[in-house]
Amino acid sequence: MKKVLVINGPNLNLLGEREPEKYGPESLEEINQQIAELARELGLEVECFQSNHEGDMVERIQAARRDVNAILINPAGYTHTSVAIRDALLTFPGPIVEVHLSNLARREEFRKRSLVSDIALGTISGFGKNSYLLGIRAVAQILAT
Repeated sequence: MKKVLVINGPNLNLLGEREPEKYGPESLEEINQQIAELARELGLEVECFQSNHEGDMVERIQAARRDVNAILINPAGYTHTSVAIRDALLTFPGPIVEVHLSNLARREEFRKRSLVSDIALGTISGFGKNSYLLGIRAVAQILAT
Protein backbone atom coordinates (compact mmCIF):
# COMPACT_ATOMS: atom_id res chain seq x y z
CA MET A 1 0.00 0.00 0.00
CA LYS A 2 1.30 3.45 -0.93
CA LYS A 3 1.88 5.85 1.96
CA VAL A 4 1.15 9.58 1.95
CA LEU A 5 2.51 11.99 4.53
CA VAL A 6 0.19 14.93 5.23
CA ILE A 7 2.17 17.80 6.76
CA ASN A 8 0.50 20.73 8.48
CA GLY A 9 2.45 23.79 9.50
CA PRO A 10 2.17 26.33 12.29
CA ASN A 11 -1.11 27.32 13.92
CA LEU A 12 -3.12 24.68 12.06
CA ASN A 13 -3.46 22.88 15.41
CA LEU A 14 -5.86 25.75 16.26
CA LEU A 15 -8.27 25.09 13.39
CA GLY A 16 -11.87 25.44 14.47
CA GLU A 17 -10.86 28.09 17.00
CA ARG A 18 -8.71 30.45 14.93
CA GLU A 19 -10.54 32.61 12.40
CA PRO A 20 -13.22 30.04 11.51
CA GLU A 21 -14.68 32.46 8.95
CA LYS A 22 -11.40 32.13 7.02
CA TYR A 23 -10.36 28.55 7.78
CA GLY A 24 -13.63 26.79 8.60
CA PRO A 25 -15.23 25.37 11.75
CA GLU A 26 -13.56 21.93 11.69
CA SER A 27 -10.64 21.08 13.94
CA LEU A 28 -7.44 19.67 12.47
CA GLU A 29 -8.29 16.33 14.09
CA GLU A 30 -11.66 16.29 12.30
CA ILE A 31 -9.98 17.11 8.98
CA ASN A 32 -7.32 14.44 9.58
CA GLN A 33 -10.07 11.86 10.22
CA GLN A 34 -11.74 12.75 6.93
CA ILE A 35 -8.40 12.56 5.12
CA ALA A 36 -7.68 9.12 6.62
CA GLU A 37 -11.15 7.85 5.71
CA LEU A 38 -10.86 8.99 2.10
CA ALA A 39 -7.29 7.68 1.85
CA ARG A 40 -8.47 4.21 2.94
CA GLU A 41 -11.22 4.29 0.31
CA LEU A 42 -8.57 5.15 -2.29
CA GLY A 43 -6.23 2.38 -1.12
CA LEU A 44 -3.69 4.67 0.53
CA GLU A 45 -2.10 4.67 3.95
CA VAL A 46 -1.86 8.14 5.43
CA GLU A 47 0.17 9.70 8.23
CA CYS A 48 -0.81 13.16 9.45
CA PHE A 49 1.88 15.32 11.02
CA GLN A 50 1.56 18.84 12.41
CA SER A 51 4.21 21.08 13.90
CA ASN A 52 4.60 24.71 14.83
CA HIS A 53 8.37 24.27 14.50
CA GLU A 54 10.18 24.64 11.20
CA GLY A 55 13.00 22.27 12.18
CA ASP A 56 10.57 19.50 13.10
CA MET A 57 8.92 19.85 9.72
CA VAL A 58 12.30 19.73 7.95
CA GLU A 59 13.30 16.60 9.88
CA ARG A 60 10.03 14.81 9.08
CA ILE A 61 10.37 15.66 5.38
CA GLN A 62 13.93 14.32 5.41
CA ALA A 63 12.79 11.10 7.11
CA ALA A 64 9.95 10.76 4.59
CA ARG A 65 12.50 9.94 1.90
CA ARG A 66 12.76 6.47 3.50
CA ASP A 67 9.13 5.62 4.26
CA VAL A 68 6.68 7.68 2.19
CA ASN A 69 5.57 7.66 -1.45
CA ALA A 70 4.06 11.17 -1.61
CA ILE A 71 3.70 14.34 0.46
CA LEU A 72 0.61 16.51 0.79
CA ILE A 73 1.67 19.71 2.53
CA ASN A 74 0.07 22.82 3.95
CA PRO A 75 3.11 24.80 5.08
CA ALA A 76 0.77 27.47 6.53
CA GLY A 77 2.77 30.54 7.59
CA TYR A 78 5.98 28.91 6.39
CA THR A 79 4.59 28.92 2.84
CA HIS A 80 5.95 32.41 2.33
CA THR A 81 9.12 32.32 4.41
CA SER A 82 10.80 28.94 4.75
CA VAL A 83 13.67 28.24 2.43
CA ALA A 84 14.58 25.38 4.80
CA ILE A 85 11.27 23.57 4.20
CA ARG A 86 11.57 24.21 0.46
CA ASP A 87 15.10 22.77 0.44
CA ALA A 88 13.98 19.70 2.40
CA LEU A 89 11.12 19.14 -0.07
CA LEU A 90 13.62 19.33 -2.93
CA THR A 91 15.33 16.22 -1.51
CA PHE A 92 12.09 14.21 -1.55
CA PRO A 93 11.99 11.90 -4.59
CA GLY A 94 8.20 11.45 -4.78
CA PRO A 95 5.33 13.71 -5.75
CA ILE A 96 4.46 16.75 -3.63
CA VAL A 97 1.06 18.44 -3.62
CA GLU A 98 0.56 21.77 -1.84
CA VAL A 99 -2.78 22.60 -0.22
CA HIS A 100 -4.24 25.61 1.54
CA LEU A 101 -7.59 26.13 3.22
CA SER A 102 -7.90 29.71 1.98
CA ASN A 103 -7.27 31.12 -1.47
CA LEU A 104 -3.83 32.71 -1.23
CA ALA A 105 -4.51 34.90 -4.26
CA ARG A 106 -7.31 36.61 -2.31
CA ARG A 107 -5.22 37.20 0.82
CA GLU A 108 -2.73 39.84 1.91
CA GLU A 109 -0.01 40.69 -0.58
CA PHE A 110 2.74 38.91 1.39
CA ARG A 111 0.70 35.67 1.37
CA LYS A 112 0.40 35.53 -2.41
CA ARG A 113 3.91 34.15 -2.92
CA SER A 114 4.59 30.52 -2.09
CA LEU A 115 8.09 29.10 -1.84
CA VAL A 116 6.60 25.62 -2.42
CA SER A 117 4.28 26.04 -5.42
CA ASP A 118 6.94 25.83 -8.10
CA ILE A 119 8.33 22.54 -6.77
CA ALA A 120 4.93 20.94 -6.11
CA LEU A 121 3.16 19.06 -8.88
CA GLY A 122 0.15 21.22 -8.12
CA THR A 123 -1.48 23.51 -5.59
CA ILE A 124 -5.07 23.33 -4.37
CA SER A 125 -6.33 26.28 -2.36
CA GLY A 126 -9.45 28.09 -1.36
CA PHE A 127 -11.76 25.14 -0.75
CA GLY A 128 -11.42 24.87 3.03
CA LYS A 129 -11.11 21.27 4.25
CA ASN A 130 -11.99 20.11 0.74
CA SER A 131 -8.57 21.35 -0.42
CA TYR A 132 -7.11 18.42 1.54
CA LEU A 133 -9.64 15.94 0.18
CA LEU A 134 -9.04 17.09 -3.38
CA GLY A 135 -5.32 16.86 -2.69
CA ILE A 136 -5.59 13.25 -1.49
CA ARG A 137 -7.56 12.39 -4.62
CA ALA A 138 -4.87 14.02 -6.77
CA VAL A 139 -2.11 12.12 -4.96
CA ALA A 140 -3.98 8.82 -5.39
CA GLN A 141 -4.28 9.42 -9.11
CA ILE A 142 -0.63 10.45 -9.42
CA LEU A 143 0.56 7.35 -7.55
CA ALA A 144 -1.67 5.10 -9.67
CA THR A 145 -0.01 6.20 -12.92
